[in-house]
Amino acid sequence: MSFALYMIGFLIFLAGLAWGASVAGVPDLYIGIGALIILGIGVFSAVARTRSKDPS
Repeated sequence: MSFALYMIGFLIFLAGLAWGASVAGVPDLYIGIGALIILGIGVFSAVARTRSKDPS
């Protein structure tokens, strides 16, 4: 559940960045590339923060 909450928050953050870049006049191709890169970073960080530690 915390993974889903983390990703929802991250997607809202990403949408705000993309909207701001669009308003600033950044080309759509660059917005798409940047969004994919940031989304990948978000997934990696969500997995790292929400996975359970091994009991060993």
